[in-house]
Amino acid sequence: MKKGKYKRTLRAVNNYLVFFLMVAFVVSCCMMLFVSTLADSMGLVFNEENIGAAAKVTFLNVLLLTFLFGTIDYVRRKLMVDRPVKIITEATEQIMQGDFSVRVRPMQGAGMEGFNQIGMAINAMAKELSGTETLRTDFIANVSHELKTPLTTISGVAEIIMNGIVKPEDINGFANSIYEEAGRLIDLVNDIIFLSKLDEERADMDLEQIMLRKLAIQTKERLKLSCREKDVSIHIVGEEIEIEGISSMIEEVMYNLLDNGIKYNKEGGKVAVTLSKTVREGVEMARIVVEDTGIGIPKEDIVYALDAIQSPMSLYEPVFTEGGDK
Repeated sequence: MKKGKYKRTLRAVNNYLVFFLMVAFVVSCCMMLFVSTLADSMGLVFNEENIGAAAKVTFLNVLLLTFLFGTIDYVRRKLMVDRPVKIITEATEQIMQGDFSVRVRPMQGAGMEGFNQIGMAINAMAKELSGTETLRTDFIANVSHELKTPLTTISGVAEIIMNGIVKPEDINGFANSIYEEAGRLIDLVNDIIFLSKLDEERADMDLEQIMLRKLAIQTKERLKLSCREKDVSIHIVGEEIEIEGISSMIEEVMYNLLDNGIKYNKEGGKVAVTLSKTVREGVEMARIVVEDTGIGIPKEDIVYALDAIQSPMSLYEPVFTEGGDK
């Protein structure tokens, strides 16, 4: 720290000396030109005493101008460089400490455009980090809750069996409960692994051309057995739409929506997938609407369902609905 401060002091002194020499050279040249012109116009001949007096005046002028310009430059640096740099540094330090609510206010004055651009970038970064932190906190809370439920069931059932309370004819039923809850745990862990994989590989994934209707038909085929067991039919409506994206991610989202549409539907129910084109802010995008005749999602909770799947699908406009709610 002291070494850095020492270097900064030497740099400041060096800059001041360079500035002093530049001012001295300019003022000396001006004085020599002025004296020469004055002597020629008045026919004067300067002796050694006159030249010495002129040199002293020149030196005093150099000192005065150097001090004046140096003071002006110091104040300018303090106001236009040091102050904005300090504000930006303090903001970044707060972000490093985990305070994502910090914002850099726009700075007024000439020459502040560059610093304001940096401030806007820092604000955008802080906002993004704040949202990520909120998602992380919510994710941990949700996962903790989802893990606790099946683990509690498994622990309780295992304890009953261990204590010999269960009748022999009921063991299969309790074992089935453990099996089902273990399956829920496996599904949850697989989902977590999938999300982690997306975060790690998203930057390395190459975009590809995707035919949405063809992808929807393939997803429907994958769910044929589930449809037969629940007596639910899937109908795909709309023209073929080609988009650029990551096929595996879109297929995963579509599969989950259709799977939920089947799982929470009624016997003999229907699931409709409508594909269409739309325009947002002058950009043509694909629109996917999933509807079913099941129990639906409460309207106040639909926004959370959209937030959960909108992030990895930023290449098109996702409008996913269930239960007939648009």
